[in-house]
Amino acid sequence: MQRISIDVQGIVQGVGFRPFVYRLATRLNLSGTVLNNPNGVQIQVQGTREQVSSFLTRFQSQVPPLAQITSVTTSEIPVKNESSFKIIKSLSTTGRRTLISPDIATCPECLEELNSPTDRRYNYPFINCTNCGPRYTIINDIPYDRPNTTMAGFKMCSACQEEYDNPADRRFHAQPNACPVCGPQVSLYKDQTELDSNPILAIIAALISGKIVAIKGLGGYHLAVDATNEHAIQQLRKRKYRFEKPLALMVKNAEAANLIADIDANRQKLLASPRRPIVLCPRYQNTPIADSLSLDNNWLGIMLPYSPLHELLFSTGEIKYLVMTSANISEEPICYKNDECLERMENIADLFLTHNRDINIRCDDSVQQVYRSEAIFIRRSRGFAPRPVILKKSGTSVLAVGAHLKNTVCLTRDNFAFISQHIGDLENLQTLAVFDQTIGHLQRINAITPKAVICDLHPDYLSTKWVLENFPKNKYTVQHHYAHILSVMAEYGLTEKVIGVSLDGTGYGSDKSIWGGEILTCDINSAIRSAYLEYRAMPGGDKAIKEPWRMAVSYILADEDLGTDICLKLFPERVKELSLIEQMIEKGINSPMTSSCGRLFDAVAAILGIKDKVSYEGQAAIMLESLAQQAIEETPIDISKMDIYETENGLILSPKTLIRNLVNEKISGTSVSRLSLAFHSALISGLAEAVKKLKSINNINKVALSGGCFQNLILLSGLQDNLENDGFQVYINREVPANDGGICLGQAYWGMYNC
Repeated sequence: MQRISIDVQGIVQGVGFRPFVYRLATRLNLSGTVLNNPNGVQIQVQGTREQVSSFLTRFQSQVPPLAQITSVTTSEIPVKNESSFKIIKSLSTTGRRTLISPDIATCPECLEELNSPTDRRYNYPFINCTNCGPRYTIINDIPYDRPNTTMAGFKMCSACQEEYDNPADRRFHAQPNACPVCGPQVSLYKDQTELDSNPILAIIAALISGKIVAIKGLGGYHLAVDATNEHAIQQLRKRKYRFEKPLALMVKNAEAANLIADIDANRQKLLASPRRPIVLCPRYQNTPIADSLSLDNNWLGIMLPYSPLHELLFSTGEIKYLVMTSANISEEPICYKNDECLERMENIADLFLTHNRDINIRCDDSVQQVYRSEAIFIRRSRGFAPRPVILKKSGTSVLAVGAHLKNTVCLTRDNFAFISQHIGDLENLQTLAVFDQTIGHLQRINAITPKAVICDLHPDYLSTKWVLENFPKNKYTVQHHYAHILSVMAEYGLTEKVIGVSLDGTGYGSDKSIWGGEILTCDINSAIRSAYLEYRAMPGGDKAIKEPWRMAVSYILADEDLGTDICLKLFPERVKELSLIEQMIEKGINSPMTSSCGRLFDAVAAILGIKDKVSYEGQAAIMLESLAQQAIEETPIDISKMDIYETENGLILSPKTLIRNLVNEKISGTSVSRLSLAFHSALISGLAEAVKKLKSINNINKVALSGGCFQNLILLSGLQDNLENDGFQVYINREVPANDGGICLGQAYWGMYNC
């Protein structure tokens, strides 16, 4: 006989791991125990050496679908006098090493029960089991047991308790287990008054009639309307102050999704995955979906229902397509508490579908798109947070507080990088409060006290100010674009020198200018700015971000062969403002200099007449890419590439000739879509040439691409192809977004090695 102790770490709590171990051990006639502890799961198995060996082989290869094992440690211990295998009470100690599971969509078995009239959970909005349901958003503390969740106040009825105690049942030790007798209940509100109606049927009727409703999800409230009702969508946009930004869709099923968008096999797999992200899919024309859903591009953000409550909204068959957007006013955090939502959304939502299972931490939907048959992130949140990025090596435990926009934070322990859910833009005190709450929650559930804190170089970012106020020592800064490249290096375990192409809209440079079109030579310790886009003035500062025509004027006036007359020809409605803008640029009044690639995209979009004012970040660039996509099959136009010249501060990529040719082609009447594609091609060629020059100087063959501009798939694919065809090893973000949502990982990676 032999007895083995096995310590398992990873995502092994709340995913049916102990029941799985129990069933496997019982089948093999082993005795012993299994329990949750703050480090993960501890197993003791006893039997013949052949039985124990079989267990060790099978338990790692047959784990539940939502489990993720990161380490297994075994040791032989003395044999005991016992004859059965038991699940015993969890241990609670001061050291906490377990990983918390993300929230997971309703599994097929629970869906079958939900839709079965003979099942006791028929149409019950909170059905779940060990394979699905809420996890991260209901956890207060670990170990992951019911008293440490927001289900603590719901005492299981005898039927649920019997399931919970039965090792052969799918709900064995399912912590959120509940039924209509003992579990949470939905409620319907209007004007902060509860209505005596069937909540689900009343909400369906309201949606059909064109009403705006607030619906409580796993990580917060959504605002929903019928996606085929143009008037309802316009009302939602007006009330939410989201006038042009695309709105996400929740679709009844894959068949309904296929009627409105191109859902290839890879997108289908992503849509139906247990994590249920919003997936960007190419839109079909002439569908029932309202045109105003996505005004600026040819893509739809589609997700399938991921909670039982969502499934019930589609259960009558009267609704197939719903707009599902975060319940907030633009730039505010998503509502997640009942009283908060009833108050903040009272002038937006006509009805409220709420319930009494509390959300402990808010969590927005994740957004992904398919690139070269694999998923890449636009936003990493529900379904993924707080699942860590597993790094190649361990390092110092640090807190990295991310960027100003699309903020996420990161805590590290050993070789785990725990990245928070999407927090949002740190534009106001409400979002800063969410930022502070999220950091506290991550530290608590992982029991991490960081030894150092990393923030952005920009002194006016709210995240940077937070660090300066809360951490008197052991605080460090990492330049924004270097952090972008470090995020890629972290994913692949790179520490050696790479050429990093970092392209985005705004980042504070080491020379106190606004960077955004940078090519760096860097390693894990430091970075050198080796090439960058030629500086241009931003007349009006931040106003130039919201009014791309200002950047167009700046680029045009920088060319002595163009000048004011061309500006008047392209922007005749701006006659009164042009003289002032010209003086601002000439005298350097409120016109900071920038090397931003995002501002170059804005300038080109305005020159081509695509967009002169934007209502959300990146709008002009998105429209430019969308038009370029339409010309992919047409005969290309050669408008020259970027001019590159050497200076003592590195290579300068000048778009002067490129802009001049674009202006002349636009005035001569060349197709805007063809010019959009020509601009992309010229930018790709110029960047590739600069990288190749740096290779010849530094003999570096590895290139990392990051920054928000690389959400543009024409730019990403074109530059990657160009460089790979020339023999470069090209690395891109896969585990985190290329935009500022990935910045915290790069900051943390630097801190792990340098603090």
